[in-house]
Amino acid sequence: MSTVSGINGATGTSADTEAPVIPQKMLNQNDFFKLLIAQMTAQDPMNPMSNEDFMGQMAQFSSLEQTRSMGDTISSMRDEQQMLQANSLIGRDVNLQIDTGVVHGTVTAVQMDGTTPKIVVGDAAYDLSQVLTITASSPAL
Repeated sequence: MSTVSGINGATGTSADTEAPVIPQKMLNQNDFFKLLIAQMTAQDPMNPMSNEDFMGQMAQFSSLEQTRSMGDTISSMRDEQQMLQANSLIGRDVNLQIDTGVVHGTVTAVQMDGTTPKIVVGDAAYDLSQVLTITASSPAL
């Protein structure tokens, strides 16, 4: 690892120093219009932006909005699909991979952790990605 010298002369490894995290913001329609107004007010009156350039920017923004909307729709569909998968496991026997090995049990419920469904086996909730095998539970005699 490389050594980094601080402002006050202290040294440390690059793993010890973390860059500040800057939150990322998605541009929305209002941001686009603010940029467009700023561009139009700051343009050279003797050489204004052509209609083709303006229409090209509008088409790019429209395409960007449609792509963002499609991404939101796909994310929503994924969440709904996971919920359906989790609900279909109720009453089924599953083997689950956990840190200490494999857990076997019957799915008794589904609980939500934010937008992520978790299946309940025994007294613990597990993520769908931990499911190894699924079998129909044996009927009680």
